[in-house]
Amino acid sequence: MISHELISSILTRYTLPPGGVHGVPHWARVSDNGRRLAQVTGARAGVVELFAVFHDCQRVNEGIDDGHGRRGGELAWELRGTDYELSEEDFRLLIKACSLHTEGYLDGDMTLQTCWDADRLDLGRLGITPRTEKLCTDAAKDPVLLKWAIERGRDLFVPVLVSVEWGVRLR
Repeated sequence: MISHELISSILTRYTLPPGGVHGVPHWARVSDNGRRLAQVTGARAGVVELFAVFHDCQRVNEGIDDGHGRRGGELAWELRGTDYELSEEDFRLLIKACSLHTEGYLDGDMTLQTCWDADRLDLGRLGITPRTEKLCTDAAKDPVLLKWAIERGRDLFVPVLVSVEWGVRLR
């Protein structure tokens, strides 16, 4: 679902270093986390994958940045219909997931919960171990998945989908 064109459109508007802690490798790990979670939770995989690339794509700094999720949703609105397609129902979920992803919510539609957990599972990149009581889904609390995600984040692992699926070369 995530095309080279969509990533290119997002990156032309991304003001931070693409390889930074909120950049492309983070988006890709969130996508991988979300794909694994969605297989168990039944979440709408297309929404989860789009969340991965939009939720942090309009940050203006690597620290506290109020409103960045809402701005990511606004970019999703701008690019919808040209760089990707999504039903109205799924689009509403995407906007809500992006806008609320930093609020710490635990309840909601299973797709929202899966999006938020996919992001929270990558806190290892910041030296933070996700706390299970702050995760929404049982799938995210699975010790094997949790360990896998934490290690990838801590190691700043760059998933192969960055170059193969998205066509992005990081230096």
